[in-house]
Amino acid sequence: MSEVRQAGRLGSLLAAVVAGNSFYREKYRELLAARPPGWVPSAAELHELPFTTKDELVADQARHPPFGSNHTVPLDRFIRLHRTSGTTGRPLFWLDTPESWAWWLDCWAEIYRAAGVSAGDRVFVPFSFGPFIGFWAGFEAAGRVGAMAIPGGGLDSARRLELMVECGATAVVATPTYALHLAEVARAEGIDLAAGPVRVTIHAGEPGANVPNVKARIEAAWGARAVDHVGATEVGPWGYACGEADHLHVNEAEFLAELLPAGGGDARPLPLREAAGESGELVLTNLGRSCSPVIRYRTADLVAVGAGRCPCGRDSAFLAGGVLGRVDGMVVVRGINVFPSAIEDAVRGFAAIAEFEVEVERSRELAELVIRIEVADGDPAAVARELAGSVHRRLALRPRVEPVAAGSLPRYELKARRFKLA
Repeated sequence: MSEVRQAGRLGSLLAAVVAGNSFYREKYRELLAARPPGWVPSAAELHELPFTTKDELVADQARHPPFGSNHTVPLDRFIRLHRTSGTTGRPLFWLDTPESWAWWLDCWAEIYRAAGVSAGDRVFVPFSFGPFIGFWAGFEAAGRVGAMAIPGGGLDSARRLELMVECGATAVVATPTYALHLAEVARAEGIDLAAGPVRVTIHAGEPGANVPNVKARIEAAWGARAVDHVGATEVGPWGYACGEADHLHVNEAEFLAELLPAGGGDARPLPLREAAGESGELVLTNLGRSCSPVIRYRTADLVAVGAGRCPCGRDSAFLAGGVLGRVDGMVVVRGINVFPSAIEDAVRGFAAIAEFEVEVERSRELAELVIRIEVADGDPAAVARELAGSVHRRLALRPRVEPVAAGSLPRYELKARRFKLA
């Protein structure tokens, strides 16, 4: 993506927003008042624009129900409605026009190409197809690369597996959690997934295919390569794995990315290409969704920017380790910074653990990390001791690990809610 073309698209986006988007016109009111009439920020002036946050968007929709004021075109131009999952706060509605929905599909086509999915593949999407945007675009975009899309909505897990096997699916799109749950159901049903034709699984919705032990569990169960993609309802599908180590590429043709360095304070956000080797919060501007854009959006995703050019040959910026965690997902337990992905990596290193749940319990201001596990094979008490030791070695923190009855912990089709770390 040339910087000249990127700057041109950003200029067009900002011109449309300044002319007709109530949310951003109010947000930029003081800035616009200090400039000559008709002024439009240039790409070089992007850093002068304030960040956009999810809290602002939630508050805007509360003031202007139900869809808020972040619309650059009249409401009758929108044809698609989706809503965030609500795992990190009040759900947001988001709308798309025919043009912006086509943009979503184009972004997803890049994800498929990076995963090696093409004409002749059969993509199975075991997804409920509710208001959460989830894999709606992934399902529709399969045709963009010539693949067949197989819907798995409206069925329980066992029936979904039957349909997948019967249709000879070669690719599966699911959250990491649900891919592991399907593997659990397949074992109970006597289905050998690793012997089947599925050769790639594509994941999103939560960290997984870039968490080493989660990736290893999925690949072992399915006998297929597991790859990540990342996105958000309000932002779009902004990144994809290339298959090289744990690298996750930013789709710079469609997103302008910045990094807010770790530590915050007065640190100046850096264009991603100037932040090699740095870590911090990812800030994104989507360039193909002018009807309802996010400009300099603080994603709350913690990332580490890779250095040099990725060995895969792509020249786009990449993140080492994908999304490492959430700014709002870390919790301090007895002075130790704890991220859910670190705990999940430790737990998934134990093949005997079928499912788990994590909670921080507080007594007299003293926090304790509690991990509840279902043990499918072996002595539950022994597995609990071994896991406690593994977490202590990794995090310098001694958790309380409690075995629970098989099947007593919840299973998830979409984003898992295993972590109660607040």
